[in-house]
Amino acid sequence: MAETPEETRATRPYPKGVARRQEILDRAIEVFADKGAGGTSLRAIAEKIGVSHAALLHYFGSREELLVEVLREGERRRNDPDDDGEVVAGMVRAAERNVHIPGFVALYTSMLAGSLEADKELSRDYFAARFARIRERMVELIRRGQDDGRFRRGVEPEAMAALVIAASDGLQIQWLLEPDVDIAQSLELLERILEP
Repeated sequence: MAETPEETRATRPYPKGVARRQEILDRAIEVFADKGAGGTSLRAIAEKIGVSHAALLHYFGSREELLVEVLREGERRRNDPDDDGEVVAGMVRAAERNVHIPGFVALYTSMLAGSLEADKELSRDYFAARFARIRERMVELIRRGQDDGRFRRGVEPEAMAALVIAASDGLQIQWLLEPDVDIAQSLELLERILEP
């Protein structure tokens, strides 16, 4: 059954609105890449990115929704085009890129910690889906590497994938607290565990 014109207008966003929402996300990413958003109210975020509080509420129903969308868009932009099936090296490259956007790393870290609170279902769903997707991809890469003889067979792919993700996120937190922590060097130790 075809939609009526009224149903179409009610369910499909206007191109101008989609573009405006994207402009707001773009500006928010620029601001948060450097400064983060720790504890900042939605009203203060609107002021920082140069839009009205009402405009933010129109496009994003809450502070949490805006910040989750900022994380999602940032991740989409930073997807590694050079991902050629490397398990740890991809995480190393991501960590090296993240050094230039400390505010974004701080936003990610604080949102991840906050997702454990009872009223943060949107954040929790985002992080659970993200971790599941990354684990699934890593498990596939580890199994392929084991089949090719590049990786040791005695390593359980699911456990190793979870370990790499945990190490990467944990090292980023340490780096935020102590910028001398060498994330890449520490992650590369995990590569040795996989060697035959």
